[in-house]
Amino acid sequence: MEYTELGKSGLKVSRVCLGCLGFGKPTARHPWALGEEESERILSRAAELGVNFFDTAMSYAEGASESFLGKALKKLTRREETVIATKFLPRSEQEIAEGIGGRAHVLNCLEGSLKRLDTEYVDLFILHMWDYRTPVEELMEGLAEALRQGKARAIGVSNCYAWQLMKANAVAERNGWAKFVAVQGHYNLIFREEEREMNPCCAEEGIALTPYSPLASGRLVKPKTETSKRLQSDTFAQRKYGASAAQDDVIIDRVAELAQRRGLTRTQVALGWLLSKTAAPVVGATKLRHIEEAVSAVGVSLSPEETAYLEEPYVPHKLVGVMEFNHA
Repeated sequence: MEYTELGKSGLKVSRVCLGCLGFGKPTARHPWALGEEESERILSRAAELGVNFFDTAMSYAEGASESFLGKALKKLTRREETVIATKFLPRSEQEIAEGIGGRAHVLNCLEGSLKRLDTEYVDLFILHMWDYRTPVEELMEGLAEALRQGKARAIGVSNCYAWQLMKANAVAERNGWAKFVAVQGHYNLIFREEEREMNPCCAEEGIALTPYSPLASGRLVKPKTETSKRLQSDTFAQRKYGASAAQDDVIIDRVAELAQRRGLTRTQVALGWLLSKTAAPVVGATKLRHIEEAVSAVGVSLSPEETAYLEEPYVPHKLVGVMEFNHA
């Protein structure tokens, strides 16, 4: 395993972050989710392979993902050797109706996550998506207070535009508060819209990129004849990738071709490409081989010609997923 500093946070993280969306009691939206025992097996294998960076969210399996992660990590590793990231949602309709402001919302969400994770602090506390109905000053004040109390060590943001990231950090700088040090965006070989503004913005500011869906929910690495419970039932991923499947298939075929030519797995090719551009992709795993293959991609180097071959067929995509639906 290789390790890197997460932006300007001082946190040392493994180049692969294990995403924990698949851990928790199966629900109608996530019927492929694993129970506690299966989740612990994958978490244990990840720790054996040197993974020290784990990403979850208050919304994953209605909090069960956080609970499973916290319980497993207490058995598997020492807290000071682990980097735990979790995410909080924008204010709810009920909170708005009750007059609960952004600062209180942030701190309330954090307390809930700490209880489920059974830890005194999280290393990285992430705004899951831009909150269009809450003043950014209130959110950044709440996050600054979380750091002041020692209940979070660094803060990040997911699913936003570059201008929103810079607006939030400008507010923080103006008030002497902590800035976002990491961005978790949707980024992979068949969805590269982050390259327009977000990636160069973060490079300029020294902000770490920890992209999610690095393998496009399995589409980049599975043979077209292979299916899975998630591919069949994940309607959210189907909405993200279904409309562009024809143009994306050209790139997917090139991943398979290059993998065969180099004697690599498709995961090593697709993730190796992403590792050359980002700090620590967030890789989900519901089977032991998923995390094993992800870790095996660390250190894979593609030549400039191979990189160009993979990138050349890409055409602009419409925004999909959270960015498609979460707007003012």
